[in-house]
Amino acid sequence: MSGNVIRCKAAVAREAGKPLVIEEVEVAPPQKMEVRLKILFTSLCHTDVYFWEAKGQNPLFPRILGHEAGGIVESVGEGVTELKPGDKVLPIFTGECGDCRHCKSEDSNMCDLLRINTDRGTMINDGQTRFSKDGEPIYHFLGTSTFSEYTVVHSGCVAKINPDAPLDKVCVLSCGISTGMGATLNVAKPKKGMTVAIFGLGAVGLAAAEGARIAGASRIIGIDLNASRANEAKKFGVTEFVNPKDHDKPIQEVIVEMTDGGVDRSVECTGNVKAMISAFECVHDGWGVAVLVGVPAKDDEFKTLPLNFLNERTLKGTFFGNYKPRTDIPGVVEKYMNKELEVEKFITHHVGFSEINKAFDYMLKGESLRCIIQMDA
Repeated sequence: MSGNVIRCKAAVAREAGKPLVIEEVEVAPPQKMEVRLKILFTSLCHTDVYFWEAKGQNPLFPRILGHEAGGIVESVGEGVTELKPGDKVLPIFTGECGDCRHCKSEDSNMCDLLRINTDRGTMINDGQTRFSKDGEPIYHFLGTSTFSEYTVVHSGCVAKINPDAPLDKVCVLSCGISTGMGATLNVAKPKKGMTVAIFGLGAVGLAAAEGARIAGASRIIGIDLNASRANEAKKFGVTEFVNPKDHDKPIQEVIVEMTDGGVDRSVECTGNVKAMISAFECVHDGWGVAVLVGVPAKDDEFKTLPLNFLNERTLKGTFFGNYKPRTDIPGVVEKYMNKELEVEKFITHHVGFSEINKAFDYMLKGESLRCIIQMDA
């Protein structure tokens, strides 16, 4: 099919908040520096739901959502040399061109050319979509659009992985789990025996806890307003659970008392400004490091006393766990292959592609961490 238009099934979002519609769409061949992928497994992330609901951003429909997935390369466009048909890959919502200042820096993964762009619904090469139906363009999402049997992605947003890796498991490493785990391992960097606080125990927060477990933290304190998450969190290394609702003082004060002055590291995974302040103010003076992962509203602000910094506390932010997509994500897959990282416990549901709307139901009800969608079922 290389060089030809492919007709395949895709789950198209046509209206905000309305069920996705399985339709036959046309997928054009890859252009310069693009690859066309056959998606075998995809999963649902809260970001997909957020843009499907079209709350707080510019709505763009019709659109093919999806950005956590695994597949194989079907064909490559002009100039693509590092990928070939048959390669097993993970498409990533952000990229690595390899040439910009960020890509050449060891300290950054925020590629000038290919960093995440939630508003763009076309390919950067020519500003056109590769999806259409009866001549009508269908917009892309995060440069990936994995809710389609075939999709076209910039080659810089594709991580080539171990050919033996099971795609129905490692597909979840292309977004949320890597984001949380990387925030702990790459940014907070707890040493063995340290105490770590995790704010928010959704999939990203549990991945941050998993990172703390891998690093050998002695205490992992999980903070969440949902008491039902306490037991689930134990599977990810959380040793103590704290619900702010159970206390009549700021949660940072509770944690400071619990830990004789504060935790060594904290990771905030909610996007809530109050949680961000708490995460920073609960770390120990002298060496404490707090890392912000959760995405706040665009105009959110928070305040804290400058003395908190002068007393040698550090506040950091992170994007995608500071992983470079093409360079680092294959190594995250190897952590799974070497049994250092457990992925199965994040996967709570499985559905066939024809039942993709069930995945949205599970997430909206708060029942799922990750739901795997099998494309040929």
